[in-house]
Amino acid sequence: MDDQATLAALRRHWDASDANDFEAEHEIYRGDAVLDYPQSGERICGRSNIQESRTVQPNKKRFTVRRIIGGGDLWVSEFVLSYDGVPSYVVSIMEFRDGLVAHETQYFGDRFEPGPSRSHLVERVG
Repeated sequence: MDDQATLAALRRHWDASDANDFEAEHEIYRGDAVLDYPQSGERICGRSNIQESRTVQPNKKRFTVRRIIGGGDLWVSEFVLSYDGVPSYVVSIMEFRDGLVAHETQYFGDRFEPGPSRSHLVERVG
């Protein structure tokens, strides 16, 4: 798969994620894909288990992709994932093999207030 095809597949994946289209969302994964969540220490093995873990998630989810960068077999997506309206900032690192995701790692970060020691140096965004 060339980079343009991979980018298109990633856009379909995130659009399907935002639409809660669990079938289309998981077409990008190999059957033996692995998903890691380092902050919680979880590893989910297999496309069907990854899909089920998302299907049973009770919260209302929304995905807003900020950017997708990468090439070849390594791609990074930066997005805001809102659970019931509360945003988390997420980086997804996807490693492809034979045109499908073999391994994904997702890192989550919540909003925090800037430190007062640097308040004179920062511009508030978002």
